[in-house]
Formats: sequence, structure tokens, C-alpha cells
Amino acid sequence: MTAHGRSLLPAPAPRSTCSSVLEAATQSEVTPVKITVRDLTVRYGDTLALDAVSLDVPTNQVTALIGPSGCGKSTFLRCLNRMNDHIVGVAITGDVRLDGEPIYGPDVDPVELRRRVGMVFQKSNPFPKSLFDNVAFGPRLHGVRDRVELREIVEGSLRRAALWEEVEDRLERSALDLSGGQQQRLCIARALAIEPEVLLMDEPASALDPIATAKIEELIHELRARYTIVIVTHNMQQAARVSDQTAYFYLGRLVEYGPTERIFTSPARPETEDYITGRFG
Repeated sequence: MTAHGRSLLPAPAPRSTCSSVLEAATQSEVTPVKITVRDLTVRYGDTLALDAVSLDVPTNQVTALIGPSGCGKSTFLRCLNRMNDHIVGVAITGDVRLDGEPIYGPDVDPVELRRRVGMVFQKSNPFPKSLFDNVAFGPRLHGVRDRVELREIVEGSLRRAALWEEVEDRLERSALDLSGGQQQRLCIARALAIEPEVLLMDEPASALDPIATAKIEELIHELRARYTIVIVTHNMQQAARVSDQTAYFYLGRLVEYGPTERIFTSPARPETEDYITGRFG
């Protein structure tokens, strides 16, 4: 099937040559799997961005994607809620499933998918509106009109984003008046307001100072109890601090994937060890 420049074909049987995929399968026997990816390949024109990537994302855990710039981390992340659909000429093959259902199926509504799989971008992008209207934007888009209900959603989302106590007395002020760290937590609250099941984070703390970064990392620890989180980060120490599983990408390939503690203390692949020890990348 081809639609809007996107080619989607049934995935071949999962490859068994990658030990990290087998390890992930073993992990999934213990922890339920939220997202299953098999032989995901992405091309931008003639450029191969992802090469037959297969992995399982466990439920209510934090999965970190690491690797040098241009290795395919963000491309992979955007495939999980079909953000790449908006790129002209992209071709995607393979199979991505959320709770066992294919997200690239012909009957899938991308808007509903993105409600279930929210995203926080590298640069905070609050709307030029009030704090209240920023957080209420998604619920309003999905049909919530009652002011009392909206206020409950806004407060609950800001509390989950650890921002309520800092802004509760200025909800009608512009979101652009917040500090950088507060703006990023506001964007997280905006994503949480539509009650997603999965939260994708593309380097959410890369532009923040150490204090704001620590708050974002603490927030990730708290959110993992309620959401499945996938985070792209260039900061290896951050990946080690916040994640349960780590995937190392290089040149569009998944080199190694497994429990974070093992990846950082005794990686199976020499390429992984070279990267995390700073000898490469």
C-alpha cells in the first residue's frame, strides 16, 4: 500500500541474528510489551535513515535511545506516533504495533493515535496563549467544553508535570512568561492533558540548565508509574539515570538493546562500549 509517499508493506519474520532483540524478547516475558517494532525501515528519498530495526518497548518503563547525531534515534521516535507522515517522500516499511494493533493500518486515525502516544519536543514550544489555554488545548480539540471539567484537567495535568504549585495563581498569564524549564514542563502537562498511554520525549532537557534538567529527570521518574516513556538523549549520564532499557543506534541500525544497567556496565557489542566510554562519537 502506498499513501502520501509512504510505502507500507507487511513485515517479514523478525530477524533472530541480533542478541539484543532476543534479550528484549526475554524481557517481554516478564514485563508486558506496549510497543512492538519489527524490521522498521525508513528512507528519505535515497537516504536510508533506519535499517530493519526490531525491538520491544516495555509497559511503564523508560526506554532511552542513544547514539551519535544522525544515527536514526529521532526518526525512530517519530515513527511511533506517525509524525514522519508529514515528511514528503518518506518511505516506511515494517511493522509497528501499539498493544498488538498495527499503527500504520489503513483504518488507523493518526489524530487518535497521537492522543494515545503524546510527544514532547527538544525545544519547548508553548503556544502564545495563557497557561490555562495551553494545557486545555488538547482536551478542547477532543470535544471537552465544560469549564469546570477543563479546569480539573488543567490542574491535574499541571500537578502531574510538577508545575501546579509554581503557576496556580497565574493561569491566565502568557505561557511565554515562564522560564525555559517551566515552559518544558508546561509542554509535558499539555501532552498529559489528553491522557496518553505513551509519552515520547525528544531530548527534552538538552536546552535546559542543570537545575531545570534535574527537575525534568525527577519528573520522568514519577511519570513512569503511569506512562510508558521513550526518550531520545545525547547525554549518556542522563540515559543511565532515568531509563530502564537502553537502545544504541548507529548509522540507522540498532546495534544493541537491553537493560540499561547491563548496557552501561557490560555491553555485549564492542561498538556500544566504544560509544558509552567516549572512544567514539
